[in-house]
Amino acid sequence: MPKKSVKLYTDSVIEEFYSAVINNQLDKLHIPHSDVFYVRAAVEAHYGRSFTLKHVEDAMRAEGWTEDRDIGERKNDGN
Repeated sequence: MPKKSVKLYTDSVIEEFYSAVINNQLDKLHIPHSDVFYVRAAVEAHYGRSFTLKHVEDAMRAEGWTEDRDIGERKNDGN
C-alpha cells in the first residue's frame, strides 16, 4: 500500500519538522528540495517580492524539474 504524504506548504520548515518529530509523523513530512530554496532566493532577489515555497516548487515542476534527477545527469544534458 503506498504511503500518503502530507506536503509541507509553509515557510516554517523547522517548526513543521520538529512538530513531525514530536508527533512521530516524519514519514508524512515533505521538506522541499534544497533547489527550491535556492531558486526562491534568486527569484525573490530578481523580482523584489516574496514567493512561497509551494509557488516556487510548483513552478519548477511545471518547467520539468524533478528532485529525482542526478546531478551528473544535469551536467550531461546541457542544463
